[in-house]
Amino acid sequence: MPCHDGFKFSFHVFDHPMSRGFQNRFSTQYRCYSVSMLAGPNDRSDVEKGGKIIMPPSALDQLSRLNITYPMLFKLTNKNSDRMTHCGVLEFVADEGICYLPHWMMQNLLLEEGGLVQVESVNLMVATYSKFQPQSPDFLDITNPKAVLENALRNFACLTTGDVIAINYNEKIYELRVMETKPDKAVSIIECDMNVDFDAPLGYKEPERRPQHQEEPTEEEADPSSYADMDLGFRAFTGSGNRLDGKTKGIEPSPAPLDPSDIKRGIPNYEFKVGRITFIRNSRPLPRKFVDDVRKVKDCIVHLLIFRLYVAVFTILTTFKSLFLILSG
Repeated sequence: MPCHDGFKFSFHVFDHPMSRGFQNRFSTQYRCYSVSMLAGPNDRSDVEKGGKIIMPPSALDQLSRLNITYPMLFKLTNKNSDRMTHCGVLEFVADEGICYLPHWMMQNLLLEEGGLVQVESVNLMVATYSKFQPQSPDFLDITNPKAVLENALRNFACLTTGDVIAINYNEKIYELRVMETKPDKAVSIIECDMNVDFDAPLGYKEPERRPQHQEEPTEEEADPSSYADMDLGFRAFTGSGNRLDGKTKGIEPSPAPLDPSDIKRGIPNYEFKVGRITFIRNSRPLPRKFVDDVRKVKDCIVHLLIFRLYVAVFTILTTFKSLFLILSG
């Protein structure tokens, strides 16, 4: 009976789809170097801006013989430090036995130049959510950080929780720690709809709010004495007087206390429109004599026009009469 159960267990292991995946899994070791060590005239600084590595041509030949899924995703492991991350592949142009990694990826794996790294092909779930923590408050100076991060992640193939990735923006390197990924701790971000969130940057301090010591007085609580420079209009018995004997004793003015109702307040412009400036000037009434003179001038002009109209009509009638007499004679 124990043998029978063991046989059934063995049978299911070898028949499980995962077992066939292990048989076709790519797994090998390479000596890793940073991209700056890559020989050739071409500048490969683009590798530093993403999360993909450069592998030798033999890896492509071996991968093409295996039944692996695309896109090609790999798990990188440093067995000496038990650190691991995930990445994609950019090209297969490295020397045999060597692979080239971005500098930030080597830092996450605690790898030195020429260190050994285990490269294994993996299948990752598509990302739905990720949360990042900037490693410096300088990241807050970016106007639209989500758009900048979205553009930078186009050069990445996957994300691993705990990694510190580096993005380049305006000739400056910003580091962000991957705090959380869903639905797994390692996810693929190729052709995905992923929600992005940010945690407070490392070392960020909330700005101190200054306490309001004294609130500004409202319109109802305003002190009427502050309206001394305003137009107060007419106020009876506020001046000083003179005695007939010329003495100044006992004639000091004693003005009545200022009543807020005596203050002339401005009338709001209810026809105000945004973007329009109106200059309101106080207009003084014209003198009566000037108004009468203008009226007389208008009357003269009207009489002159009527006279000229009469003359024109008389001339036309006279002309018609002359023509009639000539034609009838």
